[in-house]
Amino acid sequence: MGRKEINCSWKKVTSNIKDVFDFKEVLGSGSFSEVFLVRERKTGNFYALKCVKKKQLDHSNLENEITVLRRIKHKNVVGLEDFYETRTHYYLVMELVSGGELFDRILDRGVYTEKDASHVIRQVLEAVAYLHQNSIVHRDLKPENLLYYNQDENAKIMISDFGLSKMADHGVMHTACGTPGYVAPEILAQKPYSKAVDCWSIGVISYILLSGYPPFYDDNETRLFSKIMRAEYAFHSPYWDNISESAKDFIRNMLEKNPKKRFTSEQALRHPWIKGETARTQDIYESVCEQFQKNFAKSKAEFS
Repeated sequence: MGRKEINCSWKKVTSNIKDVFDFKEVLGSGSFSEVFLVRERKTGNFYALKCVKKKQLDHSNLENEITVLRRIKHKNVVGLEDFYETRTHYYLVMELVSGGELFDRILDRGVYTEKDASHVIRQVLEAVAYLHQNSIVHRDLKPENLLYYNQDENAKIMISDFGLSKMADHGVMHTACGTPGYVAPEILAQKPYSKAVDCWSIGVISYILLSGYPPFYDDNETRLFSKIMRAEYAFHSPYWDNISESAKDFIRNMLEKNPKKRFTSEQALRHPWIKGETARTQDIYESVCEQFQKNFAKSKAEFS
């Protein structure tokens, strides 16, 4: 198959990307791309530069990611600032987010409450409600894709990684995708699905933020998927004994098996636990972090 180019009227072609940016350090790498901390030579501004090799590329995926990112501007979404091309690579110039991953930040806190978890989820819901209003479904919401904007104590949460996101102008999608453990039952059942899949993922994240372990877990993927498809989870003692009934009610509405009955992002934002009216201020740091370390330290590579 001949190499297909990505047609973006606003992309900039350069013979050498290092003429444009001074490369500082590697921020991350995947199968087909690497992300670098760079400084733009002309302005001195710092960015995260995602470098994608053309020859290993599924062009439709990158084109889709660019289309989505160009369409959105929200305070809790990592923005696309620019796009460059050389003979061998495409380069996405991304807003630099330097505050680290959600879990790492919680572990560093020393004190952590339901109210903190509620504040995180509210920011995620505000961004997702904005995406859904713009007919965009993220399709891969998970803690690794929730980053803090900077190191400040009150830094905002940013949603990243739109590689699997989809323009859902017609409302229904069919492609199976997502991360095991966070994926909605209707996707696993190979049924047509809608933006409700993002709300399910937020339910899973909320459960983890309050307990330190996932609602659906099994070493065997077939059994794991079976549990998800049955929406089979529980609020186990002693981990959930000090968690409010309101928080559990919120999670039940997000982890509703029937997507038509599941909370939408707008309904979720109106829930008293998200509005901060019912979230408890009792410190749950010790029990949550103990479970985080037990359940996610060993599986970080597996989930990323």
